Amino acid sequence: MTKSARDTIQRYFDAFNAGDTDAMLACLADDLAHHVNEGQVRIGKAKFADFCAHMTRCYKEELTDMVIFEAEAGTRGAAEFIVNGTYLATDDGLPEAHGQTYRLPAGSFFSLDDGRITRVVTYYNLADWVAQVSK
Repeated sequence: MTKSARDTIQRYFDAFNAGDTDAMLACLADDLAHHVNEGQVRIGKAKFADFCAHMTRCYKEELTDMVIFEAEAGTRGAAEFIVNGTYLATDDGLPEAHGQTYRLPAGSFFSLDDGRITRVVTYYNLADWVAQVSK
């Protein structure tokens, strides 16, 4: 039996909040298209795992106030949430990190096939984040 898009998206975000990249990867199709906010599209689980390793080095984040939406056919979904984070290590081209905290509204959009995420697109206001960590 195929799990609902809502269940898969919830498992993905639960794994994110637990810092469990392997559990996140288990929710993804092998040919995942990962659309990064203001970045390049990355194709495949290996590139997604590399992205997660980079993010774990630079940021400590927890997502709260999660609302998940599912399209009727179960092949599309979305989520709205708040990113509560700490900037741990300076990321290339961004302000210097020194443990600044931030709180940022964000959203993700998903395509799914056979219970696996085939596309994830995440959006947030980068200018808002830069302003928060530049204080």
